This record gives sequence, structure tokens and C-alpha cells, in this order.
Amino acid sequence: MSDSHGFSTRAIHAGQEPDPTTGAVVVPLHLTSTYKQDGVGGLRGGYEYSRSANPTRTALQEALASLEQGATGLAFASGLAAEDALLRTVLNPGDHLVIPIDAYGGTFRLISKVLQRWGVDHTPVDLGDLDAVRAAFRPTTKLVWCETPTNPLLGIADIAALAQLAHEHGALLAVDNTFASPYLQQPLTLGADVVVHSTTKYLGGHSDVVGGALVAGTAELGEQLAFHQNAMGAVAGPFDAWLVLRGIKTLGVRMDRHQANAGRVAEFLVEHPAVSSVLYPGLPEHPGHEVAARQMSGFGGMLSFRLRGGEEAALAVCERAQVFTLAESLGGVESLVEHPHRMTHASVAGSALEVPADLVRLSVGIEEIEDLLADLDQMLRP
Repeated sequence: MSDSHGFSTRAIHAGQEPDPTTGAVVVPLHLTSTYKQDGVGGLRGGYEYSRSANPTRTALQEALASLEQGATGLAFASGLAAEDALLRTVLNPGDHLVIPIDAYGGTFRLISKVLQRWGVDHTPVDLGDLDAVRAAFRPTTKLVWCETPTNPLLGIADIAALAQLAHEHGALLAVDNTFASPYLQQPLTLGADVVVHSTTKYLGGHSDVVGGALVAGTAELGEQLAFHQNAMGAVAGPFDAWLVLRGIKTLGVRMDRHQANAGRVAEFLVEHPAVSSVLYPGLPEHPGHEVAARQMSGFGGMLSFRLRGGEEAALAVCERAQVFTLAESLGGVESLVEHPHRMTHASVAGSALEVPADLVRLSVGIEEIEDLLADLDQMLRP
């Protein structure tokens, strides 16, 4: 499957050739921990132990690399496991990294509570302000960590500009592409060095699996990451890999519906008197709209909004949900609502990354838009 094929064609076929023995069109689920050797060291296809490699995981990794147009894809047990492997591969004690001012709470916890204990320092910066990013570099800066769009404030960063800045300072650029998905954005083609995913979200797409992924832009970095993945062991199990691979097949059609619904929801919320602001890059008034339009092929299914009534109003909105489900996570076919200040981003409370208490985040699903709008209307009633 070559890069000349379209995205959805690669999503269905890359790494997923029919089984040579039976002709099965779906990749088999290889539930095995070990593999028979044809004599000592005589490996069949390079498989010896499923922590090191598993055929089902291999299929997923090849698909991920194709969709992100990268050299090497690696599948992990969770998004944070993927992040941990990346950070420990490219950083050493005494190094420094730049992170978004509104990074995902789990990422901030990993960096501030785990890596910092081992001598890795960090600086939170508004990645949309290139002068601020430039000022944050130190001689020890080895990595710029980017989310775009960010979680939960939907900030947009210019990937190409950040890549240029990072490389000028001898640093790498990592982009968490979870919110956009590779269907809407391919950071490696814009100069990033490595892409991070929580495959739990849009790639899996059905809220039935936890997983993570890295896609490296070069084979050299891919080899380094693969060594650490095997040494650290936080790999995706075969059934988890199979579920994500199944989800990827419909990523394109799902994302089209997610973002169509999200655009309608954003328009509804902008006009609602209870809402003070809507954070969605598809809105022309969003400060990152022009950059998002340039580097993305659509604006995604995630949005946040703030309530004029403050935190109590935000909590009431969440509690009234009927079609929307009050739950953490995102990117599934069902619509979710959450209160980041008390839920997904509670770990950043009291820090420079604390999110507003009047903020509500929506993961807009693929239900009928009329039902979603009707639910939001009753959720926002005084």
C-alpha cells in the first residue's frame, strides 16, 4: 500500500493484507505469548516473544505509520505509556522541555510529578506565541511538546513554525495529534519529528479500548523508540491492537460526521445567552482559526465553552445531560460532556495550567444533530 493511495484506502488496507494461509480479509488476532523456533534462533517472520513483537500489533503499527506518513509506528498500552517511552528516549537528567500552557492534565502530571524527580525540567508556554516559545529555549532544551488543538482550551499552534524553532535550537518537536487525528492533520509532513496518539480516542473510536501510539518521522528515531518500548514493556496487547485496527477502518467517515456535528453545535452555542464564549477552531473569531485552516483539513469534533453563570452553572449543565453522557475521555461515537476543572484536568489545579472552573468540554459524537441540539438546549436552561 503506497502513499499515493487515498487516506481511507490506506486506513482499510495498510498493514492488513489478507491472511496468506486462509485468505481471511481481517487481520487475525494472535493471542500468543511465544513462537515456535525452527532451530535455535530460527525465527519465523522475526517473532519470538510478544512483548518484542506480535503480528496483530505489527499490522496496527504499519497502518499507523502509513496514516501519519511516518517511518515507524509503535503501539502502546496507553497514551501515557507512549508519552513516557518517548520522553525517556529523547531526554536525560538535566535536560529541559517546553510544554503547552494548557497541556493535557495527564501529560503535565507525568512531566511535573515523575520526570522532574529525575532531573528533567519544563517550562509551560503559550505555543501560539512564537516569541514566548523562542524565549523559553535554554541550552539544555531538547524537546518541544505540542498539542494542537489543545485539551481542553482548543488552542492552535503552528506546527511548521514550531518545528523550525525547535530545530534551530537543536531540539525535537513532538506533536500530540489525538484531537485532530491523522485524518485531519499529519504533523510529520509539516516538520514534526514524532507524533503521539491516545488510540483510545478517535483512532479506536468506540470507547472500548485503551491504547497509545508513537509514529517517528525517521527510521533512526523509530529504532531508538522501539528499543525503549521493548526494554520498558508497555506494549499494546493483541486484542487491543485488533480493536484499534478495526476502528481505524472507519476513521474517515466518522471524522466527517464528528466535525459536521461539532460545527453545528458551535454555531448553536455562540448564539446562546447562557454561554460567554465558545472555543472551537472552526469559528472565524477563534484566534487560531487561520493557522488551523492552513494545517488541518477540518476542525474536528472537540469544543469547549464557558458559562456566564460560573462554575455552578457549568456543573448544572453537565448534570442535566441526557443524550450527552457525563464521562471522561473523548473521540468515541457517542457524545460526551465533562467538567475539566474537576475531572480530566484536576491534576493541574493550583498550577500555571489550571483551567477555568466555568468551562465545559464536549466530545461531539455522531448521533443525529437535532437530538444533540435539543439536549444542549435543555442542559442550558436556567
